[in-house]
Amino acid sequence: MTDVVLDGVDKVYPGGVVAVRNVRLKINDGELFVLLGPSGCGKSTILRMIAGLEDITGGDLWLNGTVANDLQPRDRNVAMVFQEGALYPHRTVKGNMMFPLEVSGDDRAEAHAKVHELARALGINSMIDRLPRTLSGGQRQRAAIGRALIREPSLFLMDEPLSSLDAGLRTELRVEIAALVRSTGTTTVYVTHDQVEAMTMADRMAVLRDGVLEDVGTPEQIYEDPATVFVAAFLSSPPINLLQATLWAVEGEGLLLDFGSQRLIIPWNDPRASSLISHHGQSISVGIRPDTLMPIAPGSPAPPGTVLSGQIRALEFHGHEWLAYAETGIPTVDATEVGRPAPAASYEPERPGVLDRVRTLLGRPSPQAEEPVEEHAGHHRRRADLIFRIAPGDRPNRGDHVALTIDFERVLFFGANGKRVTPVHRTPHANAKPKPREAHSHEAPRHP
Repeated sequence: MTDVVLDGVDKVYPGGVVAVRNVRLKINDGELFVLLGPSGCGKSTILRMIAGLEDITGGDLWLNGTVANDLQPRDRNVAMVFQEGALYPHRTVKGNMMFPLEVSGDDRAEAHAKVHELARALGINSMIDRLPRTLSGGQRQRAAIGRALIREPSLFLMDEPLSSLDAGLRTELRVEIAALVRSTGTTTVYVTHDQVEAMTMADRMAVLRDGVLEDVGTPEQIYEDPATVFVAAFLSSPPINLLQATLWAVEGEGLLLDFGSQRLIIPWNDPRASSLISHHGQSISVGIRPDTLMPIAPGSPAPPGTVLSGQIRALEFHGHEWLAYAETGIPTVDATEVGRPAPAASYEPERPGVLDRVRTLLGRPSPQAEEPVEEHAGHHRRRADLIFRIAPGDRPNRGDHVALTIDFERVLFFGANGKRVTPVHRTPHANAKPKPREAHSHEAPRHP
């Protein structure tokens, strides 16, 4: 078994492309740790640096207390499962799983027994004599996982192993994989872009964007107490409501959230008031998850500053519930742009897109002349909808006016830089740093 520490790790490719920037992270012995983020965020690059398949540009990688920057992949005692399984096509399932034991010179009878035992655990014992081309995608992935685990590695690395499978099979396999690696006690690093996989499998997880570590914690911590507006939006299904407001401290009333057309009031006795007051007069992002909104009966009394209202524009049926989209006139926030460094400015003359040219030929009005949308932070255009949940028996109608009360304790507040305004609570070991290292010859230059 082993633990993994990334101490200020950078990865810069030729041409100056920064894939990973100053990542500090500790993965504990025996932990199932998930690296989560959108495509191109650096999660697979981190996994490959841990495996020794990518050189580290700056910083240090520690494996079980030893600097491993210069260790060859074969000397790291790690096993890796890729997205497509990468089985040997000319070998049967049994032959693929036997191969690592043959290379290490294990006793043949003992190796056979281990292969059959692990194949039973993975549910592929009945197909152990079949070639990979005769297997389904899920069966091939099970065989690839078996070939990796049969070596009893100290570190198990999985790079989006379920992404090419259908939704039903992904659900089945993620349960089996999580149970299997926990039963072995092997430290496991699992890469995915699927928030459901991350939330259901991880002991702890890290969320990355543009090669930068945004947040680290347990799934519950990151969902309920996200460190940045990007994390709040990325771990949200249905999408979190991110509303743009100006914060005002009003004597005798409280903290006023001014959305332009509507307002909310946070009382002075709210424990977050002391953190929020420093943003007086500033624009902030207000995060309201759909399950924190509750429709109230028409005409029901509600204290001033505790209700948001709108007109229902669309409804979606999800079996166990309805999702409602209410037009509120409140500006929304683009979480993908808030807190991201601005790219270098470049000028390109505006050219009409394909849809614009089609509208011109058909004599149709432009989108600006059709239905109103709101411009908001990040210059992303989106309707000013408020999304909330409704039980199946309480379905309203499109066009109905609705008033919504809010569970204020679960409302999230983010500054203009995308970071939480109020304190974020994490376990002490979430970003533990290694002991100071001794100087050694392979020191790589650091990048900002």
